[in-house]
Amino acid sequence: MNRFSLNFLGVFFLLISGLSFINIIYSYYFNLYLNIDSYLYTLFISLLFGVVFFIPKKTEIKITNYEKILTMIVGYIAIPIIISIPFYLSINNISLLDAYFESISGFTSTGFTIFENVKHIDKSLILWRSTSQWIGGIYFLFSIVLLIDIFDNSLKKSLTNFISFNTSEILKQSFKILILYTSLTLFLFIVLNLIDLRIFDALNLSMTIISSGGFMPTNNIATILNSDTKQITFSILMLISFFSLFLSYNLIFIKNKSLNFFTEDFYLFLYLIFIIFIFFIFFNYDNNFTAIFFSIVSSISNIGFSLNNTPNNLHFIFLILVIIGGSFYSTSSGIRFLKIYSLIKFSINEILSYSKPKHVYTNKFIFSGSNVELNDINKYFLSILVFVISLFVVSSLLTLSDINFENSFKLGILTLMNTVNSSMYSVADINFVNLTIQAKLILITFMIIGRVELITLLIIGKKFLFKN
Repeated sequence: MNRFSLNFLGVFFLLISGLSFINIIYSYYFNLYLNIDSYLYTLFISLLFGVVFFIPKKTEIKITNYEKILTMIVGYIAIPIIISIPFYLSINNISLLDAYFESISGFTSTGFTIFENVKHIDKSLILWRSTSQWIGGIYFLFSIVLLIDIFDNSLKKSLTNFISFNTSEILKQSFKILILYTSLTLFLFIVLNLIDLRIFDALNLSMTIISSGGFMPTNNIATILNSDTKQITFSILMLISFFSLFLSYNLIFIKNKSLNFFTEDFYLFLYLIFIIFIFFIFFNYDNNFTAIFFSIVSSISNIGFSLNNTPNNLHFIFLILVIIGGSFYSTSSGIRFLKIYSLIKFSINEILSYSKPKHVYTNKFIFSGSNVELNDINKYFLSILVFVISLFVVSSLLTLSDINFENSFKLGILTLMNTVNSSMYSVADINFVNLTIQAKLILITFMIIGRVELITLLIIGKKFLFKN
């Protein structure tokens, strides 16, 4: 790996050491001494790797797309090893594989957990679980900036006017992300406190929302959100991880922005309104629209929380919403709505061009000058194709690991979309700690695959399958 890749990973090792220090302070302040040694080990090990890796040079470093992808994948494998130390050394006596499973689940913002009862976990360890999600969310956003040059131009224009990113521009945009990500986390924490949540619950849930994670500070989210006001407010806050991270920034500095910067968020807003309208008219059986609205937002933001009164006959529709996902520049997963919309529009235009050949049809977004190129359409189609293949593979492998086909299929979707299992999808009763070693390794692998943008898998495959 080159110097830039080591610096990139070194930043996150240093960040882990800082978060470990915060956990040590928290443990001392509240007299939680049982697991404090594990955070000390994590602090020193991550600090050592961070100092060794992070040795900046003044000279410009050229890095290929293949090296960028390799750096991102190595991070998803190596960083959770450090994060798993407190899990492995905790008083809960879990195995090394289970500790790594928990850290991967947090770092990929999935939310699968090997802990059967969260109430029995030390509070400092609950905070560490949420911390793993938070750092995983920002790692994902940094990775998008790192790989910006392999994505389509219409998405790049919503972030910057640069044609290509050099090292200095990557650092500039990454610093902007860090400021926005931290500020929005603080905003979430303040609002959750204002609706009368405990400070500890508000802190954990703010890190969960911003990262689209699935870890909770309790066994059931309904015990915390015990009123309609709390549920509606929490639902609205979850939209922060549905829309683009840069939406608030672009709204503040709207005078310097063109419509290109709001294209994706505009379409996501229309999509959200349409979904809410359909559910309110056709699926509001028991007049419990608060729970339905909560489930809609939780699914489209790929968080996956559900309330006790969520209709249990809509799990297939909620899974579809999970697959579609939210904004490209957010911590949510999914195929992304704008990709699906572009493919549908392109297909319709192609059909109409044959039926009415004298007419000219363009794939331009409304209220924006952006035009989707054929090369981008090909990328979108290949991404969906890779998702279908990945879903078939993971479902088949989980079925061979003694999980029934229905649960394997649902769990495969949630794994690839990095969404926690819950009663909303009828898979809440899966006990991950009792899964076979093979099943855990499969889920670990595909949680990483789900977090890595699927187009990058095609580039990796091209590197090995084709010489030119």
